[in-house]
Amino acid sequence: MSNDENKLQLKNQLCFSLYAASRAVTRLYQPALRELGLTYPQYIVMLILWEKDKQLVGEIGNAAQLNTNTLTPLLKRLEANGLITRQRLQTDERRCIVELTNKGAALKEHCQCLPTQLLTQSRFSLEKARQLKTLLDEFLEITSP
Repeated sequence: MSNDENKLQLKNQLCFSLYAASRAVTRLYQPALRELGLTYPQYIVMLILWEKDKQLVGEIGNAAQLNTNTLTPLLKRLEANGLITRQRLQTDERRCIVELTNKGAALKEHCQCLPTQLLTQSRFSLEKARQLKTLLDEFLEITSP
């Protein structure tokens, strides 16, 4: 088999390794998030709001790298679960601000252990996790539009 043929083997694709790793992380988080009544994308939105409350939908979408078609139903479910409120701006009806409720803010305490729990379950060392995060951040910076 030639070297060119090896390039097209799935096991040699960086894109597939990144895809599979992302799915593995989501799978590791699922049991704990299920107990909290969250999906992984909802957890990402909550992380964004715990860092800075009262954000426009567009700001949340940019931070989470989600388009409006994906984000809107996700926000509706978080609102239905009493974790956030959405309010249209009086100055511009097209824009909507998202704010944590007391219940949503309190959920942060229950999520404090999740990153450590994930690392333990993954059997990945803290040092390797830090190295991987650094490489991924560098990759994202280089490939960002």
